[in-house]
Amino acid sequence: MKYTLQNKLIFIKLKKLFKPSLLGILFTSLLFTGCSEELDLIAEDNVTDATFWQTPQDFKLAANNLYNGLDRHGFDDTESDIAFNFPNSVSNGNYQLSETNGQWNSSYTYIRDINTILEKSEDKEDAEILRYVAEARFFRAWYYWKLLRLFGGVPIITQSLGAQDPDLYTSRSSRTETVDFILQDLDDAVADLPLKSELDGSDVGRITKGTALSLSARVALFEGTWQKYRNGNANVYLDKAISSSNQVINSNQYALYTGKDEESYRYLFLQNGDDSQETILDRRYERNILGHDMPYQYDGTGYNPTRKLADLYLDENGIPIGNSQSVFQGYDTFESEFQNRDPRMTMTMIIPGQETVRVFFPNDPIANWPDFPQRNANTGYILYKYMSEDPIANNSGQMGDASLFDYDRHLIRYAEVLLIYAEATFEKNGAISDDDLDRTINLLRDRVNMPHLTNTFVGTYNLDMLEEIRRERTIELALEGFRYDDLRRWKIAETELSADIKGIKIEGTEWATREPYSLPSFQSRVDENGFLIVETSRVFDPQKHYLQPLPTREIALYNENGAELTQNPGW
Repeated sequence: MKYTLQNKLIFIKLKKLFKPSLLGILFTSLLFTGCSEELDLIAEDNVTDATFWQTPQDFKLAANNLYNGLDRHGFDDTESDIAFNFPNSVSNGNYQLSETNGQWNSSYTYIRDINTILEKSEDKEDAEILRYVAEARFFRAWYYWKLLRLFGGVPIITQSLGAQDPDLYTSRSSRTETVDFILQDLDDAVADLPLKSELDGSDVGRITKGTALSLSARVALFEGTWQKYRNGNANVYLDKAISSSNQVINSNQYALYTGKDEESYRYLFLQNGDDSQETILDRRYERNILGHDMPYQYDGTGYNPTRKLADLYLDENGIPIGNSQSVFQGYDTFESEFQNRDPRMTMTMIIPGQETVRVFFPNDPIANWPDFPQRNANTGYILYKYMSEDPIANNSGQMGDASLFDYDRHLIRYAEVLLIYAEATFEKNGAISDDDLDRTINLLRDRVNMPHLTNTFVGTYNLDMLEEIRRERTIELALEGFRYDDLRRWKIAETELSADIKGIKIEGTEWATREPYSLPSFQSRVDENGFLIVETSRVFDPQKHYLQPLPTREIALYNENGAELTQNPGW
């Protein structure tokens, strides 16, 4: 491949990955590498592995591509019970064997690229090169983590193999071997990665020590609880989750975003929260380079919260709404269930009648329900989290233009690390001190002016500490893609995911007088308590659904080449 073409292709990828400050530096550096008269240049038609893998810049450019597979804005929690738009085959248990799987294919594609980077670095000692090699190790852990969470143990490939290489058909590693491999890659990466505070302006957004430690904590908590509730070897992983999260906390590199005072939780997920101290790993966006259209996904069949999520929010005194001492106002009016609640509820869902900057009508962005024609016809709840207030994008008149909105998706944020430490501590010890609650969960509550969670409070109101820790995790990370994994690792998915999806209360409330909920088609779809039933006949088979099936084409390829790839149980 010609060097000039390579520059062009890399630049196209960089445009999709980084904000202009970083993009400009990287591309300028690339141009200087190709044009400086002081350098020994290679003929355009002679670029090979032997000539490319020489400088830190070469390894940096190779590592840049790995960022392209980071998760974009999406509808992850429709696979669980706290969000709904259309019936989801994972959430309702109707998914079947398939020939291919996008996560499998993309993960192994990136893993092959990563293995190439690692192989080309074997004789390198330059600290800058080792930094980008460490980024590659992080990403190998990231992509194997994406496989582990769905499939359990998978084939571990550590070389960049050709199409005819017999090692291409390596047997599946055990679950434990896969987890340990991921955690080892992350441990190895930490040593050569910079701290967040050591990044210069052009490198903001790149992988740091804190990123690797945070992923280590996530993976270890996942596996520790997975093993605990299946009588496995839990403590070694829970200890790892505690250790890794504690290192992030003690690094003093991160803090919760508080830049918008009592509204900080909402604005964290808009442009205000980009590159904040809470950010550990983001999928980065830039308007007209790599944008998204997430704000268009609210009304109608959008990313709708469910009854399950709504009822999880505590009252303003920190008491569950089903408790007799709660100040919950009930469901009788359009607004009543939102009153006297944890403020994160109304920063996640729109209160009926609330004036909001909307993108449903881009040329008339201020819409005030109930003048708005109707709530969505799914659950009756409308998402407020992620709803843009960007006047340029909202007034563009280009509905659905995926290049317009540019706030980042937070993939790992400091709040998650705090929650990991609290949960892993309780799961390991069966108890958690008030001091540990104050340095974790209560920091989250302070941001939204909620009462502290303490052991005395739990005893006074006859609560369960583990349930409250899990509740805190669910509402803090709501609609960020964690719920499906949480239900499975806690081994409660067969109960939670087999239950009906429900929405607003219609019967006996103001909603019964408002179309479309006043129509017979809705009046006939309520449960014994008057709540809208959105989806029924959901199943979760504990013998098969805790892991998804391996792609059948992969199994066939193994068989065709005299090897075996075992399918997951029940499939």
